[in-house]
Amino acid sequence: MTDGLFIAFEGGDGAGKSTQVELLRAALEARGRTVTVTRQPGGTRLGQQIRDLVLHGEHVAPRAEALLFAADKAHHVEELIVPALRAGHVVLTDRYTDSSVAYQGAGRSLGAQEIHDLAMWAVDDLVPDLTVIVDISAAEGRRRRGEVHDRLESEQDDFHEAIRAHFLAMAAGNPQRYLVVDGLAAPGEIHEQVLARLDAMGVLP
Repeated sequence: MTDGLFIAFEGGDGAGKSTQVELLRAALEARGRTVTVTRQPGGTRLGQQIRDLVLHGEHVAPRAEALLFAADKAHHVEELIVPALRAGHVVLTDRYTDSSVAYQGAGRSLGAQEIHDLAMWAVDDLVPDLTVIVDISAAEGRRRRGEVHDRLESEQDDFHEAIRAHFLAMAAGNPQRYLVVDGLAAPGEIHEQVLARLDAMGVLP
């Protein structure tokens, strides 16, 4: 859309996605780009309400959880992401549709294809130009999170390992759209890998 660029950061809880989003935002702004930073769920007012409900509220049935996340994505894309891309911004999002496919499709065993189709319908088939998977083990994610857990973070390690495996499978199936980085590497090293990939894509100013 116009000169906009759409980049998503995905990975397990505690992987360091938000750190990479901030490093990339600073680097792109230093190069003169206008950057819109957001997250899913929670990038809009409605999204924040959905985030509080699903991640910090009472039990939510798995299918209801998937539908609530899809609703967040539909609203988020129409209200924030698409307008920013049309204005020529670089949009950086902490999580996008791949999280739904991994968490609800694989983690909740609702079916990866079914959740993928639902998510694509919700976002009107808008996919990122690049998706960065920050890869860490479930045990490392739990260590980093410490004692603070939301509803999804508090799930057992086998849940998180299923999610990790699905992220890696998605990346292996479409290497042109994904970059997998080792979440155990230093943040600066990961950031340089992201910049190198964007440079290879010819999208850096």
